[in-house]
Amino acid sequence: MVERYSRPEMAEKWTQHARYAAWLEVEKAAVKAWAKLGKIPQEDADKIVKNAAFSVERIEEIEAVTKHDLIAFNTSVAESLGEESRWFHYGMTSSDAVDTGVALQMRDSLEIIIADVKMLMDSIKSRAKEHKMTLMVGRSHGIHGEPITFGLTLAVWYDEVARHLKNLEQTMDIIAVGQISGAMGNFAHAPLELEEYAMEELGLKPEPCSNQVVQRDRYARLATTLALLASSVEKFAIQVRHLQRTEVYEAEEYFAKGQKGSSAMPHKRNPILTENITGLARIIRGYAAPAMENVALWHERDISHSSTERFWLPDAFITMDFMLHRMNGVIANLTVLPENMMKNLNLTGGLVFSQRVLLELPLQGVSREDAYKIVQRNAMKVWEEIQAGRPTTNEDGESLYLNHLLADEELRDALSEDQIRECFNYDYYTKNVDNIFKRIFK
Repeated sequence: MVERYSRPEMAEKWTQHARYAAWLEVEKAAVKAWAKLGKIPQEDADKIVKNAAFSVERIEEIEAVTKHDLIAFNTSVAESLGEESRWFHYGMTSSDAVDTGVALQMRDSLEIIIADVKMLMDSIKSRAKEHKMTLMVGRSHGIHGEPITFGLTLAVWYDEVARHLKNLEQTMDIIAVGQISGAMGNFAHAPLELEEYAMEELGLKPEPCSNQVVQRDRYARLATTLALLASSVEKFAIQVRHLQRTEVYEAEEYFAKGQKGSSAMPHKRNPILTENITGLARIIRGYAAPAMENVALWHERDISHSSTERFWLPDAFITMDFMLHRMNGVIANLTVLPENMMKNLNLTGGLVFSQRVLLELPLQGVSREDAYKIVQRNAMKVWEEIQAGRPTTNEDGESLYLNHLLADEELRDALSEDQIRECFNYDYYTKNVDNIFKRIFK
């Protein structure tokens, strides 16, 4: 199938209407709290809760004159009410409505991200189990190391995303915080109980001690959490891009019938989805910087944070949601090529078994230094033959490295032919895969 993306749920959390709707929810919660404290008539509170409304167009019209969005919002709402409007925004400052409203938007958006992450984990888990024993070569520095399985690669990804899930859940606890503490956060015009009642109504926790704003280390925690998640998703994307390289070709993004890779070269099947993910991760990491710089506001507050948050909050959430769905589609639909994985595993003529031989020699009384010399000198012979373009197997289909080891008299003094041949058994490298999976997929 062709991967498609359409998730209006996240974008709708960050429209202008959603922004004002969150403010209205906060203001109504404050009105309910005032009535609960007996400070305003219950009848007036009921009218506000039932009738309070706003118009985005009217707010923009008023703001063009007032140059203050919260005042424009309050005026628009007041126009939908009668005399009871005198209790709307009573004892509050702008940040009480704005920051608490943003907390509602962040909370609801983070719930979507957490659901996305769980979806991604399910796809990774499914493919990991499918390829638990699919042999491939492990690479360090881009060079062939030892046999692993593709399932183990995916298990690493699953474990990493599981850490992000825990981090996101902890971050939810940090950002789902609101305030109604007044102009300087001193509760001079509204008691602490008002804030507590209102936050309970909204499903948020009160900011234990604010000044005029909810403290921006909370937002920075969110930004860095999303940046770390994006970095891991990029890591997975880069691995897919490597595996899809023509010279490697061990896996590739699903290529649908009728899909085109290049306007000039009709044969191309490019990793466009994972390249896209790689680029978007850079954007999300970029948002961590302004979020951290917003922590240091002047005195009780300034407004330098506001302009950046109107950009990075919606963009980070919408982009992260997009990335997670795109990565999920890549993994769920990934074309895996086990035959090519095995072909590449044998590409170096058996050199991937060198450590297995190295570890057998000390068991037979050979020093570590001498064992390394024996194993390496035979490995270097294979590299020379590979460089010369010679086949990596003999006429009997046996690897060059095995042939050289069997012909080494010093090695044969320590190991028998059967012992040497046993070192070239792939089962040795997969014997603990089941136990690793039990650790990861509890």
